[in-house]
Amino acid sequence: MIIITRRGVTDEELDHIRERVESLGPRTHLIRGTHRTVVLCIGEQEDLANVSMLSIPGVESVRAVMKPYKLASLEADMEPSEVALGSSTIGGKALSIIAGPCSVEDLEMLQSTGRHVKAGGASALRGGAFKPRSSPYAFDGLGEDGLKILAEVRAETGLPIVTEVMDTRQVDLVAEYADMLQIGARNMQNFSLLTEVGRLHRPILLKRGMSAKIEDLLLAAEYIMKQGNMDVVLCERGIRTFETATRNTFDLAAIPVLKKETHLPVVADPSHAAGRRDLVPALSYAAIAAGADGLIVEVHPDPEMAVSDGDQSLTFDEFTSLMDGLAPFAEAAGRTLETSNGTG
Repeated sequence: MIIITRRGVTDEELDHIRERVESLGPRTHLIRGTHRTVVLCIGEQEDLANVSMLSIPGVESVRAVMKPYKLASLEADMEPSEVALGSSTIGGKALSIIAGPCSVEDLEMLQSTGRHVKAGGASALRGGAFKPRSSPYAFDGLGEDGLKILAEVRAETGLPIVTEVMDTRQVDLVAEYADMLQIGARNMQNFSLLTEVGRLHRPILLKRGMSAKIEDLLLAAEYIMKQGNMDVVLCERGIRTFETATRNTFDLAAIPVLKKETHLPVVADPSHAAGRRDLVPALSYAAIAAGADGLIVEVHPDPEMAVSDGDQSLTFDEFTSLMDGLAPFAEAAGRTLETSNGTG
């Protein structure tokens, strides 16, 4: 159940509403919007069935939330959320572009990439210090050394960094360095990890699992939000089907569906969806037209020499061309392109 308060509700009235609800069993969570404050009641709705909620001072209306994902539901907020990342936000009018290599390889490579994607209009730098690989013999990242390199490039470029955390034992370490922690597709239903990052005061980029339904993705977000971390960004990165022409099948329809189901920002990962750099621009344009709040794309100075995912990584020139091509799609969608200094 959600309780929608009247405009101008006082802190004393909010405290009273929460105390009344919690005295009956359910827990409460406040969601403060631009114009309204919503009290989310988490628990059995039957506990509140015989209570005259509308008679409580400050209450304007009451709604039942039938979705299993209560905190992530659009009904819980009614206004699109914005998640701060560095000096910019994900989910506002401006599109956010997160760009960088699949893996952190060395300082020189990441420095050149950071400089270029910033000049091209990226608002954040991505790069994996810890890498989940299908083969145990593949390069699996530089670990803390990679995190230190990311931090050094952030200090130089001013770009906030986005990097993956794979294990509950890594959470505190990665949080020391990262501005946003990524939960990869393979870990979308690692519930211990979701619970652990939910206790952080860091934004979380949650990627859809390879075989996950949209409801599964939203319930995974719910695990994080239930712990108090509401700064979750969802990522559509393609799902595994019988089709082999691309690395994954890009579920374009998931973007507008998510926009109708949740207040959380939604970005797209065309690199992992395609697995081929020549398809990345087309999928990027389609994602923005479908309503995505931004993109996360892989960029490498020399994809041929990349230690991971070179086939889907854009060169510097290709990234520049992608950003140029995005402008008319952003405008048609009523959006602007975000930049690293927070201006459109």
